[in-house]
Amino acid sequence: MHSIQSPRLRQHFPRRSPKKLALKKSGGLGHRATASLCYRIVLYSHDTMGLGHKRRNLLIAQTLQKSRLPVKILVITGIEEGNEALTAAGINYVNLPSLRKNADGSYGGRDLDLPLEKLIAWRSQLILKTIQQFQPDVLMVDNVPRGVERELDPSLKYLRQRPESLCVLGLRDILDQPGTVQRDWGQADNERAIRRYYDAVWVYGDPQVYDLRQEYGFAPDVTAKMRPLGYFHQGDRLQHLTKPWQETLSNWKLPSRFILGAVGGGQDGETLAIAFAQIPFTADLPGVLLTGPFMPESVRQKLKISAQKNPHLTILSYCSEPTMLMWAAERVITMGGYNTTCEILSFQKPALIIPRIKPRQEQWLRATRLKQLGLVDLLHPDQVNAQNLTAWLHSAPANQHNKPVLNLRATQQLPLVLGQLLRTRNCFTCQAC
Repeated sequence: MHSIQSPRLRQHFPRRSPKKLALKKSGGLGHRATASLCYRIVLYSHDTMGLGHKRRNLLIAQTLQKSRLPVKILVITGIEEGNEALTAAGINYVNLPSLRKNADGSYGGRDLDLPLEKLIAWRSQLILKTIQQFQPDVLMVDNVPRGVERELDPSLKYLRQRPESLCVLGLRDILDQPGTVQRDWGQADNERAIRRYYDAVWVYGDPQVYDLRQEYGFAPDVTAKMRPLGYFHQGDRLQHLTKPWQETLSNWKLPSRFILGAVGGGQDGETLAIAFAQIPFTADLPGVLLTGPFMPESVRQKLKISAQKNPHLTILSYCSEPTMLMWAAERVITMGGYNTTCEILSFQKPALIIPRIKPRQEQWLRATRLKQLGLVDLLHPDQVNAQNLTAWLHSAPANQHNKPVLNLRATQQLPLVLGQLLRTRNCFTCQAC
């Protein structure tokens, strides 16, 4: 059941008691005036396919929570999976009725058999009511300027009536092919929404790989709001674990060295998962396959049969923090989601990426650029089979020398740029938490 707030969430919605908090001119926000004053930040994560958006928003929330900024964070999320990580971090959340993205890019209900327009109206009203009650100082929107099917429009309009509120859009390094982005953004009127509602656009990527300011032909006034922050170093995730990741892996009795297979959330990873499970792993070269929470049960059963035939293959259905597996792996065979790719870059793992090519080309474009830079190996999804995967495993790892050094400092930059944005106002309201 979905509800706008739980008793645990409700206790953090006190009556507002606005107070002024002066900012130091020397930079940063200075020390907290009192322990009870903070900035309220809402993170919107639409979550229609996989866990990527939610995992990115979790890291953003954890980063801001651990920074010197006095913040209280609320995540609005489109899926229930992964909420245990938010709870462990002490971060409040509101679940929306879940949507799924179909193979053709259209949306539909994940769990509820309701027409899309009714689900969007329901979600839109939940978002608006939550924002009206929480009264955020900053709304940070993930990737979709107006939300799924424009569900954020009422909330964006409401916040623009509050001059003390800020709106920030966070974009991946790559959205899709330029022509597709220009078409889709034109139909959604996204550039006008950025002009009207957003104070800043933060790009989570390095222009050495892909500079969307140049690739997509945005209007100059929209591009002027965009600022690349770099990729997220995924090692920062391990700092937020409640216990050492080595202990977790030891409890799972995983081999000390292994090849990791990863298929994201698993909803469209059947071909890669089955091919990986057919690799002739040995005691010297064992395999660990992470299937994800959305892997269909019929596929899980096929994989179970493969694991029974090969004692050197371990299958994990879910891991709340897959970064620990990536850190421990010797080599990686994976789909090309944003977070997974950041993990590969962060830990400099020899990796074979099999990108998703539908409904968007985002993963293919990123993996192709990284292949050109000599940072990963690439295989088209139509060429996935056990023979090709095995051949890659027995090939020599690429030379790590003379490769470009990418910007992986997004987590360090986030509190700084948010502080700078808040300082653009001579004074602002800091709320009692």
